[in-house]
Amino acid sequence: MDTRTLLAALVGGVVAFLLGWLIFGMLLMGWMEAHMLSYPGLMKTDEEMNLALMFLSNLSLALLLAWSFGRMGVNSLAGGLVTGAIVGFLFYLSVDLSFMAMMNLFDGPMAVVVDVAANTVWTAGTGAAVGFMLGRGAAKAN
Repeated sequence: MDTRTLLAALVGGVVAFLLGWLIFGMLLMGWMEAHMLSYPGLMKTDEEMNLALMFLSNLSLALLLAWSFGRMGVNSLAGGLVTGAIVGFLFYLSVDLSFMAMMNLFDGPMAVVVDVAANTVWTAGTGAAVGFMLGRGAAKAN
């Protein structure tokens, strides 16, 4: 991996962290709590949450997108947004459907729809940042 990919992943990780906080920690927190089943000990309290591990999780997603986008030739904000949305939608649809099939996590299909939509927006935003960073300084075709 080159420096541009690593820098795009770092910026994408920061964007993913902040966007995730906005979407899941602020906008949808109450809704998701109301529509996901809870078991004692399942969710950590705010004091117990490990933000460093959360950032590493976000950085891992951004690194996956940066590496993938580099292989696919995605190097613009718009390209990253669209590709990130497609990747996010398909990945989180797969994950949430498997959760729905195997676990009692969601209270119904609407929770899956909202979670997939929110994760699609989150991954699209992260992808936009990664795509933008990959295109910075790149020679433009005339």
